[in-house]
Amino acid sequence: MNIRERLTLLIALTFIALVFIGGFAVYQSRESTGQVKGVTMGVVPSALASVELMSQLKDVQITTLDMVAAKDADQIKRIQEVLNGKKVALENALTQQLAQADSDAQRGLIKQAQESLVNYFSAIDDTAKFKLAGQAEMAQANLEATVDQYLREQVSIIETVQVEKRRSKDEAISSLNDSLTRTSTTLMLVTIFAILALTAIGIFLYRQITVPMRDMQKKMTEIATTQDFTHRVPVTRQDEIGRSIEAFNAMIGKIQEGAELIKQKNADIHAMLHNIPQGILTIVNGGSIHPEYSKYLEDILETRDIGGRNVMELLFSNTHCGADTLSQVDATIAACIGEDSMNFEFNSHLLVTEIEKEMPDGRIKILELSWSPMADDAGTVVRLMLCVWDATALRELEFQAKKQKREMAMIGEILAVSQEKFHGFVESSKQFFTENLALLDKVGEGASAAQHADTIALLFRNMHTVKGNARTYGLLHLTNKVHEAEQTYDDLRAVPQTIWDVSHMRGQLVEVATVLAEYEKLNEGKLGRKGPGRRGDAEKYLMVEKSRIDAALIEIDAIDRTNTRAMSMQLDFLRHAMDLLGTEEVSDTLAGILDSLPSLAAELGKEVPLVLIEDHGIVVRRQASDLLKNVFMHLLRNAVDHGIEKPEVRVASGKTGKGSIRISMNLDKHHLLMRIADDGRGLAVDSIKKRAMDAGLIGVDQVLEDSDVAEMVFASGFSTAEQVTEVSGRGVGMDAVRGFITSEGGSIALHFTTEAAGAAFRPFETVITLPAKLAVQSRPVDALAKPHLVLV
Repeated sequence: MNIRERLTLLIALTFIALVFIGGFAVYQSRESTGQVKGVTMGVVPSALASVELMSQLKDVQITTLDMVAAKDADQIKRIQEVLNGKKVALENALTQQLAQADSDAQRGLIKQAQESLVNYFSAIDDTAKFKLAGQAEMAQANLEATVDQYLREQVSIIETVQVEKRRSKDEAISSLNDSLTRTSTTLMLVTIFAILALTAIGIFLYRQITVPMRDMQKKMTEIATTQDFTHRVPVTRQDEIGRSIEAFNAMIGKIQEGAELIKQKNADIHAMLHNIPQGILTIVNGGSIHPEYSKYLEDILETRDIGGRNVMELLFSNTHCGADTLSQVDATIAACIGEDSMNFEFNSHLLVTEIEKEMPDGRIKILELSWSPMADDAGTVVRLMLCVWDATALRELEFQAKKQKREMAMIGEILAVSQEKFHGFVESSKQFFTENLALLDKVGEGASAAQHADTIALLFRNMHTVKGNARTYGLLHLTNKVHEAEQTYDDLRAVPQTIWDVSHMRGQLVEVATVLAEYEKLNEGKLGRKGPGRRGDAEKYLMVEKSRIDAALIEIDAIDRTNTRAMSMQLDFLRHAMDLLGTEEVSDTLAGILDSLPSLAAELGKEVPLVLIEDHGIVVRRQASDLLKNVFMHLLRNAVDHGIEKPEVRVASGKTGKGSIRISMNLDKHHLLMRIADDGRGLAVDSIKKRAMDAGLIGVDQVLEDSDVAEMVFASGFSTAEQVTEVSGRGVGMDAVRGFITSEGGSIALHFTTEAAGAAFRPFETVITLPAKLAVQSRPVDALAKPHLVLV
């Protein structure tokens, strides 16, 4: 027999023994259960019920005595009904006792008790009749004679039944105990026999199986301990153990082949770690670096002291990482090693992927880090692999590429602006920056907007103007930087109690000036557009059309020096020609702003408006150029943003989808008068009132004329925009416009063009009055019958 057959025999015999023992135990248990059930559900309850009969008889006797003592017929009848119920109960109890009787003696006694019960209740009925007939003494006599006799007879019979019941109970319990004793004895003997038989078979099989397997295990352990896979376990038998030894020897052969392959792979990995141009290391429990790491890591970190060191000390010391970040990385490494790999997935985002590390000589290296878990078959992270790559050179290339890209974008923005306009923008912006720096130096640290409301308003207005001009010329890099400084001023206006951080504010101005200087450097260095160009500053250089010079020379040559009147007229002509030097049409002055309107309209979701300029032959001097640009930059943008409606709104109100803006000019001896109006819905009078009330500028019950309401748009910080955008909403436009105009000795006001007083929206025009010295009438008065229209 081979081992499999022997084991099968042992299992079969064990199964047979268990089935036999179990079957016998089940059989005996079923028999014992029946006996127990007979005792607990038959004999014992029947014995207890016989005792209950005595109590019922006593209740009947007491009730009978109550009947004899009753004083009226109704009470006697009620007691009779009670006695009838007790009679039925006794009859049922005796019937149940007869059914549970287990001997002829018990059945005979119970039948006697039934007959005696009939006689007993018959005597009680007779007693009741005597009582109802008013023969109380007869009733008493019958009770003592007849009823008591039958009661004693009944009690005697029931006591005998109780004796019989107790005897039956004792016999049943004794029989049950004997049966249980026999069952337990038999099961014990059978179990002992089965144990002895199985023990004998087990000893036999132990000698046939266990001893050879123990010898085989000893030899296998020896091979595993020495790791000498050239040894083999000798095969001395051809059963299952022999075949297992042959399989083990074959497995040892495979292990030997695998060990040689692993040895070769380890050699390859070792060579790779020494030659791969990337830093690779593994982190073990405790945050220590495993001794095996790539050779290139020494070049990256510029040290050979790597193996066994703590990764936080080696890699993250002298880096830009803060204490909180370092603590976070250290805690994450400790939380991942030794835990499920899912824990790494949840926390890997806490591991930094790029650091700037200062080397011993002060150089900064940018190192990219890539983290990966190394898990065992159970999914537990045993190590963390960290790949380190020196990205310093690449970052420098990326920085240079971004710098060049930024320069190209800025050059494209500069080229879109004429040299003269760009130079004028730079010079005016520098003036604004210089003024803001002077204001900050004057205020000093510790100031607040509440103490210097005018100063913060001027700071904001200057910066807002620079941003608006930069946005007009498309200088986006400067626009974004100016916006940051402007936002700081806006925050201070919103919370006047805030203490100024003048150092920070000055630093922002320096940053803005730096970006402006970058534009200027590109304009002069890369594009060679140094200075204001050919036209230059109107106060130093004048650009005059050659035809005008030629005409003047002709007039001079044609002067008749003998004709005083003709000479006077020629001199007047020459004086007028000289006045026109250094002037330009207002359409040329505002060209940059007008060119920016299409992009502004597209940003606001509106059609590009039609701009009509009625200059009436008036030209402006170039020294007024910056003033007009600053003023009309705000006015034109306000017209497009606040005045002209969106196309669908205009069409719904019966207008064309494209709006229009009209600029007109008039000049007298003392003043230059400029008007600008759009065909939008007009000034939002109600909205301005509500905003003024919310801002506390007017009282809730205060009554104002519409002209007074219109004047509020010039208040510092006041705006009717629903929300702050890049275009509007900061409440600085009209305040800035008035500031620019008054600084040149002019004025500005809003004039309503209709008589619809009290309307929610009222059409209006903005009227600007400037000194006449800023403009010149380019054509004779008799040539002005028709206005000179310029369509933009």
